[in-house]
Amino acid sequence: MKDYLVRAIARKGKVRAFAIRSTNLVEECRKRLDTWPVASAALGRAVTASAVMGAMLKGKERLTVQVKGGGPIGQIVADAGANGEARGFVSNPHVNFPLNSKGKLDVARAVGTDGFLTVTKDLGLKDPYHGSVELISGELGEDFTYYFARSEQTPSAVSVGVLVNPDYSIKASGGFVIQLLPGMKEDEITEIEQLLSEVPPVSSMIDEGLTPEEIITKVLGEDDVEILSHLDISFNCHCSLQRVENTLVSLGRAELESIIKEQGEAEVVCHFCNERYVVDRPRLEQLVSGTLG
Repeated sequence: MKDYLVRAIARKGKVRAFAIRSTNLVEECRKRLDTWPVASAALGRAVTASAVMGAMLKGKERLTVQVKGGGPIGQIVADAGANGEARGFVSNPHVNFPLNSKGKLDVARAVGTDGFLTVTKDLGLKDPYHGSVELISGELGEDFTYYFARSEQTPSAVSVGVLVNPDYSIKASGGFVIQLLPGMKEDEITEIEQLLSEVPPVSSMIDEGLTPEEIITKVLGEDDVEILSHLDISFNCHCSLQRVENTLVSLGRAELESIIKEQGEAEVVCHFCNERYVVDRPRLEQLVSGTLG
């Protein structure tokens, strides 16, 4: 099954909902970065949530999520756009622990809670938007929920989950975001909260074959749910040799000449996709004489 996301409204437009299947996306991240199970789960949750948040943007707008919790996994970075493309990386992909007391991958222990979740949105304006909240659990779903409430003043429920196979491949990954819009009455909010408390883990629903549409109706009930649109989700990294060369030029003439003298070539590995770029001596000399001459 391909990865995709659905947008929906319910309760006469007073509830906005998103649900996503991200199994292939997270598996591609895992293969490229060689993440171990706990790292895969942490990165997968962050990338999945970021892909949903990206779907809330428009046109060429993009966002970047950074999670720094002080745990052994180090930093998690996820990047997503309105077009459904996403990517991510972790500082330490080889983090793994025994299952936690609930029998689940111990993401909170890997991430930590001594730090922040930061969202940077490039909305095509002069300056990007920044929003940051303290991590409250390190499980990430709760942390994104807290971000929406504090930084965007939108009461939300965020659920993201990843199941990993014994061979470390991704068995299932997905998530949903339910947002309460102005006009909700107290009894309606209570009903939504009750429904959410009865929902199985989202990774289990994906593993059982439920589609994003079925997940939304599982969460909100079948009455008064209107599916608005679908968006294909995929891994994509926009690194390139041209970007690498532009970065090298930005170092300045003296630094490039030092690289030529001491190393003979420049090697750059993309954090997000692990693609290796090598700029050899003749090309470095061209950059010095042509661009910086």
